[in-house]
Formats: sequence, structure tokens, C-alpha cells
Amino acid sequence: MKLLYQLNAAFTALIVVIMSIAAFFIYSLLMDMLIQDEQRQLKARAELLISVLNDRETRSDELSRLIQDRNYPILLFERSQNTVFFSTVPPATAENWISNYDELVDQEVWEGQNERYVVYDFPLSSQSNEVLVMATPLNDLQAVQTVFALRMIFVFVIGLLLAVIISHFLTRRLVTPLTRLKQEVKKIEKRQFEDVQPVKASGEIKEVEQSVRHMAEELARYIHSQKQFFQNASHELKTPLQSIQGYAEGIRDGIFEGEAAEKGYNVMIQETERLKKIVNEMILLAKLDSSADIYHPSHTNVTDLLTQAKDRLLPLARDKEVELELEIADTFHSYVDEERVLQAFINIISNGIRHAHQKLRISSNIEGEVLTIRVQDDGEGIPEELLPQLFERFIKGKGGETGLGLAISRAIVERSGGTIQAYNRTDQNGAIFEIRFPKID
Repeated sequence: MKLLYQLNAAFTALIVVIMSIAAFFIYSLLMDMLIQDEQRQLKARAELLISVLNDRETRSDELSRLIQDRNYPILLFERSQNTVFFSTVPPATAENWISNYDELVDQEVWEGQNERYVVYDFPLSSQSNEVLVMATPLNDLQAVQTVFALRMIFVFVIGLLLAVIISHFLTRRLVTPLTRLKQEVKKIEKRQFEDVQPVKASGEIKEVEQSVRHMAEELARYIHSQKQFFQNASHELKTPLQSIQGYAEGIRDGIFEGEAAEKGYNVMIQETERLKKIVNEMILLAKLDSSADIYHPSHTNVTDLLTQAKDRLLPLARDKEVELELEIADTFHSYVDEERVLQAFINIISNGIRHAHQKLRISSNIEGEVLTIRVQDDGEGIPEELLPQLFERFIKGKGGETGLGLAISRAIVERSGGTIQAYNRTDQNGAIFEIRFPKID
């Protein structure tokens, strides 16, 4: 069953249950309300009748007129001798009421001959045993109750129809965005990411719609990056293989001899080492993305790793004639893999050394529970077109080697619970790599 029909059925069932319960209680309380109201009217009529009885001048005529105009059962009797002064109720009923008056006096409804009555009894005076009983047949009240119940059923039916119509309108407004969203998800399933359109919605559905569009964008970006990765990987792997193959075939066919053959052997060894490095870095990246065995965190002083990375890269800095400046903050411990984070620092700092002109500054700052590390060079900066994809695989800047170093660094930092970003300096030339690590006790 479609969601629209399910919601309509559920809402209709809920309305029916609520209205049925309300109708049951209203119908049950209605008779009590009618009885109480009828007793109040009987009391008023009894008081009026007693005032007429006490007025000797108008007593008989007025009493006759009240009885004729108001066809109410009346019983006037004397309790001590069970004497009936006046009665418009059936004789058997009057006799039963008089003989059982002490038992009936506290009841609202008295039994009669094949009929029940709503009764109000009123002593004429405190000294007299004369009692006036005013009654109304219960059948009259039940008839009123039946008419009210029929009207209530009619109103409930109309209300139910209106509720169903409103429910259908509201649920359609709710389900229509979901139907549209389903169509957009189908486009994602067919990889038609560019055709995904916004869906007009609100509340949680709007949040889901935004998540779906964001997912489509991320999937499109991921698939594009994967295609680019395979293209770049095939190119990076094919270049050393072609060199190895070319020199191997030349030496085999006798084209390269003597010093040329020796040079060919050296090139083959260098390209093999380069190929081995690319493959190892690709394997490391794959493991960082999926394997838990490659990452072994422990409580580590992260700032101490910066000093180790600087010491290991001093020879490279001297060769490039770049001055390394290190500004270390206080000790900062985090739960990271010491070897992997050191590798990430070496990759980022060595990248800065290659692009720096004269100076590379490494600084760290602790703000609350976060350690911020900045690696600033005074080089030419990062090309704007390269910034969005700088940490992608096989994306190489000027002087890059395999194009995997920064991708590995990002994977390590993110695996450590941190973040990494790169941007150009605004005050002068150069780029800044900013790394953040959370403090974990």
C-alpha cells in the first residue's frame, strides 16, 4: 500500500476511535444531565404549585389550570396515614410510591407500572407530613436522548468526512515531496548526478532532501576523483614501465652496449625504485582508508614529533638552502599513531622545503583542547586552480614526485581525528598548511 493511503487510513482510524470514545462518553453522560435538568425544572414547578396551593383564593382554579396546561404526573399524599389528596399517576404506581417512599426518597428515578419516572419530591411544610411528588416519564427524556444521539451521529459523520478530506490534502502535501525525492534518488541510482533537482519541502523532509543532494554531489566528486585517479595512476605507472621496457629491450637486442648499457641498467634500477615507491604509497593509502591494522594509536606527544621531523629534514633544507624555523608550544598529548603522524609531518614539511625560496617556518599553538600546527613557506604559493584538489591522489604541483605524499598526509591526519587544509598567505608570498589535532587524555 502506498504511503499516502497508509497515512490516510491511519489518520481516519484515529479520528474514528477518538470520535467513537467521545460519542460513548457524551451519550452516557447525556441522560444524567437530562435527569438533573429535569429535576431542576420539577423543583421550580413544585415551588410554583405549592405557592398556588397556599393561596386560598386562587388555589382550585389555578391548580386546575396548571394541571391541564402542564401534563405532568403529580402525586400529593399524607405520609403517616398513606392518604392520597391528589394524583395524576396510575393508582398502582401511586400506591407503590407511597408504601415505599422511605426507600425511594434518595433516588432520582422511581419505578412505576411498566414505566420509569424522573421524580422530585417536596414536603409542603416542616410540621406537616404532606408530600408533593412531581414526575416526568423517563421515556420522554430517552426520546430527547435518541434525537440528540442521531444529530450527534450526523455531526460526527460530517466531521469525519471533513477530517478525511483535510487528511488527504495534508498527507498529499507531505507525500508529494517524498515522491519527488524518490525520483531524484532514482537519478542518483542511475548516476545522473547532474540531473538531480531541488525538491520543495520543509522540516525533516527538507533536511533529507539536502542530504540527498549533498550525497549526489559527493558521489559525483568521488566518481570523478576515482576516474582521475585511475587515469593518473596508469600514467604514473606506465612511464617507469616504458623506460624499463625500452632499456631492457635495447640491451637485449644489443642496441645499448658498454657505457650506454650501464646507463640503461642504472635507469632501470631508478625507475624500478620509483615504481616500487608509487606502489607502496598506493597500498598505504588503501590501507589507511580501509584497514585498522595499519594504524596503531597510543598516547603521543605530538609537538615532540615536529622536532623529530625537522631534524630528519635538515639535510634536505641545507641542500635547498632553506632556513628551518621551529616554534614549539607546550607539550600536547593526543591518541595517535606516532610513526604515521611523523610520516605526515615529514611529507608536509618536505613539500614546504621544495617550494620555499629562503625560509620555512613551523609553529604550533594550543587553543583549549586543540593543537594547531602551521607550516609556512615563502615560495610562490599554490595555484588557485590546484587548491580544491591539492590533497587528491596523483595531484602534483611544481616539483612534485609521485603526487601521493599530501594525500597520504591527509589520510593520516584524518585517521588521527584531526583536520588539514592549505591556503595561500595574504600578507606575502607563500603557502600555509594548517593541521589541527584534538587533545585526547
